[in-house]
Amino acid sequence: MRAWASTLRRTPRWSMPSRRRSSRYRPAPVRSRRSSFRRGEAPIMARRVYMVRLYLVRHGRAAATFAEARDPGLDPAGTAQAEAMAARLAPLGPLAIVASPLRRTRETAVPLERHWHRVARLEPAVAEIASPEPGLTERGEWLRAVMARRWSEVSSDLRRWRRGVVDALSAIAETSVVVSHYIAINVAVGEAIADDRVVGFAPDNCSVTIVDVEDGSFRLVERGAEAATRVL
Repeated sequence: MRAWASTLRRTPRWSMPSRRRSSRYRPAPVRSRRSSFRRGEAPIMARRVYMVRLYLVRHGRAAATFAEARDPGLDPAGTAQAEAMAARLAPLGPLAIVASPLRRTRETAVPLERHWHRVARLEPAVAEIASPEPGLTERGEWLRAVMARRWSEVSSDLRRWRRGVVDALSAIAETSVVVSHYIAINVAVGEAIADDRVVGFAPDNCSVTIVDVEDGSFRLVERGAEAATRVL
């Protein structure tokens, strides 16, 4: 697990997009065809497209795994991870906070809410992948099988779920911290690097993966720390 060695007096590794420092983050107008009134056409307004940076945070360590409980909160280690993550990200804000409605993500967002005096917006589309299996043991077996596959190989329901994650992230209109889950963060990274695998990397608890989104296109800026954390 990457050491959180920086302090608030040191320059944070991550920085807000600066419109002064780089033209990359300036509003980029998309040119559109100019209509001519002489042809009897209505004018078409130019549409501006902005790059939005998303800090994708996996929740802290949960008190139970996917196969042990349906909606566990954080265990004491997970709470400490959330506090450390918030201290690291605090100098970047205040930023908008988006969180999955599940307990472990809502609890992970609490330290950021406290630092920035903001309330996280709950977004069901970035919650954990939904299992069709009713029993906890079957849920674990189902997830293990799905994680070994590619999106092109899974059911249409799961592909729609993936599309929902991408659409929800694309719809965020400002730089934000998004507190989400293992598979959903893999969806964002896979979209950015055109990787069809359901799982392409193993984001650690409270790791931060950074992606830029512009007009529906994803670009991977930094992959979060990886570790063999509990999922199943």
